[in-house]
Amino acid sequence: MRDIPGIHHVTAIGSDPGENLAFYTETLGLRLVKRSVNQDDASVYHLFYGDHSGSPGTSMTFFPYPGARDGQVGTGQVSTTQFLIPGDAVEYWVDRLDDADVDVDEPRERFGETVLPFEDPDGLPLELVAVEDAPAGDPPDSPVPEEYAIRGFYGVTLALSDIDATARVLETMGYEQTDSEGNRVRYESDGDLGYVVELLADPDQPQSRPGAGTIHHVAFRVTSDDQADWREELQSLGLRPTQIIDRKWFDSVYTRTPGGVLFEYATEGPGYTVDEDLETLGEQLVLPEWLEDRREEIEQELPPLSVETNN
Repeated sequence: MRDIPGIHHVTAIGSDPGENLAFYTETLGLRLVKRSVNQDDASVYHLFYGDHSGSPGTSMTFFPYPGARDGQVGTGQVSTTQFLIPGDAVEYWVDRLDDADVDVDEPRERFGETVLPFEDPDGLPLELVAVEDAPAGDPPDSPVPEEYAIRGFYGVTLALSDIDATARVLETMGYEQTDSEGNRVRYESDGDLGYVVELLADPDQPQSRPGAGTIHHVAFRVTSDDQADWREELQSLGLRPTQIIDRKWFDSVYTRTPGGVLFEYATEGPGYTVDEDLETLGEQLVLPEWLEDRREEIEQELPPLSVETNN
């Protein structure tokens, strides 16, 4: 099996879908690349944001439940999602987020890089991490100039009461420990996006509670050829992975890690253009074939969501 190069996507829980759409497309400058529904609860949108094509390593996705109660960020969860920006983009983003009345902290240094912490409208903890040799990527047309645009994921932070068992899973995946600061331990893969996982050991932090403003799961990139082997490897670690699940745009295996965080192992293909043209991604509600016969019912239950008025 090939080592896992990094994150495929991160999925979070939100509340108001229109507010979510406006923040991630207008404020952060990502593209809505897929408008679908939660395949386990078709009354709720599943919104996918990313670069121009929604490449693996760039896709932040949401289940926005209108009126959802606030969650609790805590142990057993992805506590922070980090996006990668060019090294000279920090001042631009400080001004942009401030102008948008976003709850943003002062830039800080961590592991030799500048980190800008802020929150989305639901209080989801996010960070922009400035990298001097940031990949050019494929930024979408957006209100954010291309030279300052988010390139994709930098990584995630996992809040854990104990890091050892989760560290062993990461090491099996090909991640290597590269640094530490206090109770934060840094692991890196050899990819160019989503290559960082930081483990934050804090047994005194409250236990996480699902809800708006929290991460549901983090997905890592695997190939179709390796996915079944990775599933067996997870079983050998004493974990209980699901069967391979067809998600239409990728195949997925899920498992709860020893620290409580839900990991997904998602294939890089076929991708978001398998059912839509590249230039019209996200403009229409797309359903997997097994939900298509319920389209009328599903559309009636979903709240209005207009790309034209929000993007």
